[in-house]
Amino acid sequence: MCGHHKRYNAHNMNNKKSTYVGIDIGSSRSTCVIGVEAEDNETVQVLGVGMADNPGMRRGVVANVDEAVESITRAVDEAERMSGFTIERATVSVNGNHLKSRHSKGVIAVSGGNRDIDDEDIARVEEAATVVQIPPNREIIHVFPREYYLDGQEDIQDPRGMRGVRLEVQALLVTASTPATKGISRVVYQAGLEASQLYVAGLASARAVLSRDQRENGVALLDIGHATTTIAIFEEDELYHLHVLPVGSGHITNDLAIGLQTDLTTANKLKLESGKLKSRKTIKIIDNRGEEAEFETMLIREIINARLEEIFELVNDELARVDRSRKLPAGIVLTGGGANTPGIQQLAKVTCELPVIIGDVTGLSGILDNLENPSMSTAVGLMLLDRDAKSITVKGRSMNVSGASSFLRTIFERLSP
Repeated sequence: MCGHHKRYNAHNMNNKKSTYVGIDIGSSRSTCVIGVEAEDNETVQVLGVGMADNPGMRRGVVANVDEAVESITRAVDEAERMSGFTIERATVSVNGNHLKSRHSKGVIAVSGGNRDIDDEDIARVEEAATVVQIPPNREIIHVFPREYYLDGQEDIQDPRGMRGVRLEVQALLVTASTPATKGISRVVYQAGLEASQLYVAGLASARAVLSRDQRENGVALLDIGHATTTIAIFEEDELYHLHVLPVGSGHITNDLAIGLQTDLTTANKLKLESGKLKSRKTIKIIDNRGEEAEFETMLIREIINARLEEIFELVNDELARVDRSRKLPAGIVLTGGGANTPGIQQLAKVTCELPVIIGDVTGLSGILDNLENPSMSTAVGLMLLDRDAKSITVKGRSMNVSGASSFLRTIFERLSP
């Protein structure tokens, strides 16, 4: 645990300025982004970015504590050196197909009878929505109110200031495996930091790349990571559904390694280079032994497309399950490292029969090298959520954003691009 105390005791004059920190603990790497408020007070200035390979994670869950701690430490140290700040806490990602969402309803009688609804009533009714039966090894990590009802009146987005006696809320609960969340908190602590809030990786990506118009009209964000793909559906500016598939871009690399009988490093190079092969029958590449190897481009494309089609068919199945297949006017937004796979946009468009774009990270200044890459969207989104949490107060006190009441609506309305 000594590393924890060492980081806290570090002294740096820059620490007088408030920092916003996001740490994405992915299945292939850890990424740390450090930002501060820009001079215009509207954007965030990025001062430090750090990345390190992370062999200690499997499908979003800690598989080796020491390796995960080492990865986080290296990413944070690099970001600290670049920024000149010493950080103590961060908003941290949680991911994996243990994440589930479910709809719930909360009802309260407004205490004192027919009077104006206030923040305390909102907190009470949203807490009532969390009173549901879940297995003992699971916990609710987010509560997203979708709409309120007051004395039978429907479609209320914010009932504050309205008058009534019976308040109801329809909410979406996101639950996670307790061992998985404890594992994340543990490795962050052993890396010398405090996880001020855990946030679903795909929703952090949504914070970074989705516009309010997209969320209002109906959109599916697909965050294609190394080992998982998160589907986050938004409608009427609210999170409607969340689902995590246990398949990601790393599976494409594995398929290429097996199908082409080559090593994983070479397979990954071939995956990223495949977009440049349209007019060539073969590609030559230096493998991990330093030798030149030659591969058929048609076979490479067939292997890549087969796995991508499988991913998008699974996405289609999930959209159909919640009655949203081919029904999202803003279509699909791709992000995560898998969004860099050549040809993925067109294949998604054909398979899902929806408009498809690659998500862009906007509204930042400072060190922007690589930050606009889709693989960085989760870390950037976590940093922005860290900023959001520090900017919201209710009756003069900070809200608890892990399981935050009214969080998503408040953040997206006030701070979205």
